[in-house]
This record gives sequence, C-alpha cells and structure tokens, in this order.
Amino acid sequence: MLEGEARGRGRGKAIALAARLSAWAGAFAWAGAAAQPAAGETAAGVVALDPVVVTATRTEERAFALPASIDAVEAPAIRDGKLRANLSESLGAIPGVVANNRQNYAQDLQISSRGFGARATFGVRGVRLMQDGIPLTMPDGQGQSGLFDLDAAARIEVLRGPFAALYGNSSGGVIQLFTQPPPARPALEAFGATGSYGTWRAAGRVGGTYEGIAASGGYSQFRTEGYRDWSSARRDITNGRIQLDVGERATLTVLGFYVGQPNTQDPGGLTLQQVEQNPRQAGTDAVRFGARKSINHGQGGAIYEVKVTPQDTVSLMGYVGDRQVTQFLAFQGAAITGSGGVVDLDRSFGGVWLTWRRETELAGGPFTLAAALNYDNMLERRRGFVNNFGVAGALRRDEQDRVDDFAQYVQAEWRFAPRWKLSAGVRHTDVAFKVTDYFVRPGNPDDSGTTSYSAWLPVGGILYELTPAVNLYASAGRGFETPTFAELAYRPDGLPGVNFALRPARSNLYEAGVKALAGDRARFNAVAYYSVTEQDIVATPYAGVPPAPQGRNYFTNAQRTTRGGFELSGDAWLGAGFSAVLAFTWLDAKFSEYVTASGVDFSGKRIPGVPQSLLYGALKWQPAATGPSLGIEGRYAAKVYANDANTAYAPSYGILNVVAGWTEVFGPFRIQAFLRADNVTDRRYIGSVIVNAANDRFFEPSPTRNVLGGVTVGVAF
Repeated sequence: MLEGEARGRGRGKAIALAARLSAWAGAFAWAGAAAQPAAGETAAGVVALDPVVVTATRTEERAFALPASIDAVEAPAIRDGKLRANLSESLGAIPGVVANNRQNYAQDLQISSRGFGARATFGVRGVRLMQDGIPLTMPDGQGQSGLFDLDAAARIEVLRGPFAALYGNSSGGVIQLFTQPPPARPALEAFGATGSYGTWRAAGRVGGTYEGIAASGGYSQFRTEGYRDWSSARRDITNGRIQLDVGERATLTVLGFYVGQPNTQDPGGLTLQQVEQNPRQAGTDAVRFGARKSINHGQGGAIYEVKVTPQDTVSLMGYVGDRQVTQFLAFQGAAITGSGGVVDLDRSFGGVWLTWRRETELAGGPFTLAAALNYDNMLERRRGFVNNFGVAGALRRDEQDRVDDFAQYVQAEWRFAPRWKLSAGVRHTDVAFKVTDYFVRPGNPDDSGTTSYSAWLPVGGILYELTPAVNLYASAGRGFETPTFAELAYRPDGLPGVNFALRPARSNLYEAGVKALAGDRARFNAVAYYSVTEQDIVATPYAGVPPAPQGRNYFTNAQRTTRGGFELSGDAWLGAGFSAVLAFTWLDAKFSEYVTASGVDFSGKRIPGVPQSLLYGALKWQPAATGPSLGIEGRYAAKVYANDANTAYAPSYGILNVVAGWTEVFGPFRIQAFLRADNVTDRRYIGSVIVNAANDRFFEPSPTRNVLGGVTVGVAF
C-alpha cells in the first residue's frame, strides 16, 4: 500500500465519519419535494421562466432584472426522469455551456462555458463550482463536478460572462448548486434506478425540524460497468445540512459531505483507427498498467449570518476539506526524471470569507452595496511512483505544494432611474504558489520554487427596461485565470521540474443581450458576446523525446485567443399540457496569435475541444400533476477539433432521447416512475475529445442506444 494511501485513508475515514454524523443528525425528514409538487416547477420543466437567483449579485433578484447571462435549472428538471449521477444530465438547456459525459469517471465530466475550460483534460477548469455559497473549486482553480449531490438540489444557477470574474480565478462562468432546505415536517425519500451497462443507483434522504433545529441528510450509491471496456466505476456520497436560528437576527447553517470513489477504471482515449475497429475497447496500455483512480473527498463548512441593522447584514463563512487521490496512469514512468506513472496526492484545503451587505437608497433609487474579504488555502503532498503494471513501485517524485488566494471585492447595484439599473464591481486577487521539492537525486535537481500572480478585475453592466416585459442589457469586465497545480506539474519538454514558465491568462469580456417575458407563458433570451484573452493557458502536445506518455498532460501559453458568438434560448407553455424548451449556441473560438516554442504557427486555427454550434430542444407533455407524462429531447453538436493544427476532429452528431413517466399520490405518499431511452436511433458518435492527447489518442466514444428506468418514493409525516 502506498504511504499516501495509508495516511490519506485514515484521515479520509475520519472525515467520512464526521460527514455521516452530520448527514444523519436530523434523524427523520426531508424530501418535501417528494411528497408534493416541487415549488418553482416550470412549464417547460427545464429552466424557470423568471427565477430568483443570487449568484450574479450575491443577493436575491429576478434573473430577468439583471444585466448578466444567468439561468436557473429547477429541481424537477434535475431529478425527474434522470439518473442524477452527472451534472451533464441537467445542463443541456443552458446555452453557451458544453457538458459532456466522457464515459470515464476517472476523469470527471468535460464542462466549458463560452469556450473557456475546453482545455481541461480532467476535472473542470475555467468555470467556478460552488454549493450553497461554499467553493467546490480549489484555490488554484481546479474543480470536480462529481462532488455535487443532485438528489439534494433545489436548483442550479449558471452564470456566464463578465460578472463571473467577481468570483475570482475563472473567466467562463460560475455553476452553483443550492440544496433544498430541510422541511418543516418530517419527510423521507428513496430513489432507485437501473439501466444498460450494469448501471444502477440507489439513494435515500431524510430530514425535518425539531425545536427550531432543521436538519437533512442523504446517502447514495452509484455503480456502473461502463460502456467501454475497463471503465467500471463506483461512487458513494454522504451529505448533511443543519440550520438553526441564533437569536432573533442571526442564523447558522452547517453543511458537510463525503465522496468516496475507489478504483475507478480509466479506459483512456482512442485513436481514430481504434474507434473504427471497436469504439468500446480500452485505450492502449490502459489494462496492462491498471489505469485507475481512487478518490476520498471530505468537506464541511459553516455560514453564520446576522442582520446587524435593518439595512446591514454580515455573514461569515468558513470551510475545510481533505482530498486524497491515487491515480495509476497507462505507462511505467521509470526514468529518474519521469515523475512516475502513479500519482499520489494528499490535499488539505480551507478558507474564510467575510461579507458585509447594505440595502438602502441613493438619490431616491434602491441601492445595494456588498464588500468582502476572501482567503483560501490549499496544502498538497504530491508523490509519484513507478507503475509496475498496476502496482506502485519506486519513488520518482516527492514534493509539497502550497497555494494561497487572498481577494477583496466590492459590488454595487443601483436603480438610478425608473427604467435603468446599474451593476458594477471590482475584485482584487493575489494568488501565490510554492513548491518544496523533497526528491533531489543525481540527474534530478532541486525543483523548489515560488511564483505569484495578482490582478484587478473590474466589471460593469447596465440594464434598460424597454417595456415591463422586455429588458435590454450590456456588460463588460476583466477575467483572470492562474495555472492550476495540475497544469504546473509537468514541463512539456519532458524535463523534470515544475512548469513555472506558465503565465496567467487575462481576458477582456463583453456581452449585450435582450430578455423578454410573455406573462407566465413564455420567455426568450438572446445575447451576443466577445472576449480577447492574452496568454491563454492551453493544452500542448508533448515536446520531449518520444514516445509521449499516455495520460500525462502538458500546458503552455497561447499569445492571444478570441471567442465570439451568440446564444438564443426560449421556454414556453404551449397549452393542452405541452411545454417546450430550445437552446442554441454559436461560438467562433480561435487562436488569433499562437506560435509555439518550437516555431509552429497555429494562428487562425480554431481552439480545439469546442463545437462551433450546439442545439438542444425538448418537448414535454404532462396534462396534470399526477398521471402520465411523455417527453422527447434532441441534441446536435457540430464537429469538434481535437488538436491545435485542426487536423483531427470528432464529427458532428445528433441524438434523440425519449422519456415516459407516471406520478401517483396516495395519502402522504408520492410515487414517481420513469423509463427513458437515450440515443434511440442507435447513432455511433464521439461525445468528447481529449485535446492534444499523446499519440493521437484523442477520442472518447459515447454509448449507442441505452435504457434506464427508476422509481422515487416519498412520504411526508
């Protein structure tokens, strides 16, 4: 057993126990949504027609009345007729966002927003992930969507564009999940689903309120054998939430969760020839070297909020966490300078955020002002070992990594005239990285070092109420992204040491749009956007002595990139129980100036990993709150380039999904059953690509026709 595994497993068990105690502390209850129709259920069942959101301005406001691109996906769209295992199930109707299930749970989903984050070869980059105001993205900018528990979700807010910069180390956007508050009455919910490729999931939630203490908790298990060979996965999630009133003016909310994902098999990418031979096969050497990943992630936080005056509110949020990862890559890594073919990480992290908010008037118009201090820290022990065909061997890397992020921001909103609203803010961020190298050997020198980055990030937007049902808006801002430790970990020339040559990416972001409502029957949004990024961080081909190690990722800076496009979306009641949703994205993302260190000129090429157009549509028939329902949804994605030279690409595709459901209520019980068939036309297609993958192993095929069925049973006492 690895030293890191032994140490991390002990700490992981302690955090797991704490999370479980927190999760079940409420004893019985929750699932109020399971016992009665969920509040906020929408006509189209996908996106709320006029949701109240908080992510854009950190105060509750109608999305329609904000000069920003923000949508909310409500609980029915997250839960009904779905496995609830992947965030990609819920984001199809959000324009500008690409969320791909890679059929590889060792690498998580691929999520990008307006072309930002497409470079991520694993995890989520360029898009901030949060839950109930607590960051799920690490201080260096790396996030994992697999941490979300969709059973607990009340809604998911998706913010794109300039205002995302006020959250710090991201340019693409913010995805924030809000969990359902514990119900007033005890409630219980159980969910089970099973489908193709040995996939099943079971979950339960309980919660309630007793003598002013409200609590809820849940536990879920997910298993799959996987569509591809060597792609089985297991994920267990436990979470809990406790909230109580502290006096008459203050509230305290405590949250915790634990995610365990042992021995998740990693099939790797395929070459085009391998895809044509057998798209379900594992990649070269994946089985031979036992490519897999084990994850233990525990995290908890507390939010204390007090209304100090009728106009002033102060909140203090603190969080801590621990994450252990052991990953076997599909190569040996025996060279003394090779860092090994086994990556062992033991990471602790935490932060404290202090926020003050005032709601008052200025020159006769409503005025809101917020100011905050944020500090986040991460300490990581990174080791590398030789991969002796699935067994960890000799040590090849040993270092301690530290990142500190200190930020301050001010944000204001002012309705300075009856039809005009101004929103503006500025954030200052300092991010410092430190590496202490403990693996110093002949031929492998001391690679210790430090680097730091800082930026001022101003953002401003204005909204004009053309009519009570039509709003026009425009916004602009400055974005900032530092390299993550994963991007700094390896030099593209294959030499030992941290890639401190990487520079942060700085973006100028612009958007202008229109929002329209047709009463409570329909909504329509359209927005055009453009961004220019200097020193964009991009995945780069291996430039060392061949062959390139599979599974290892290298990054560099492209001198300038541009991203421009538009988004259209609409939702409507059509009558007779029918509702519809449509989302369209067109994006032109290019290297406007990119000459590599070896002199290769990619200027004018499209940024890989991003489809130029994406279309989603859904039609649903549900004549009553109980009884039958039927839905059909389609998705089209244009071809996606897989490398900077644009010589390899995944072809365009279109797929069609069908879902049928039935809902019944028997006294306090509510039962929902569904059966869905995805890719009903049995289309063979490549759903995701690994940008600039070694040895042309770019492609990750998606399943042909597959089915899933499930039942939810809820009761309120």
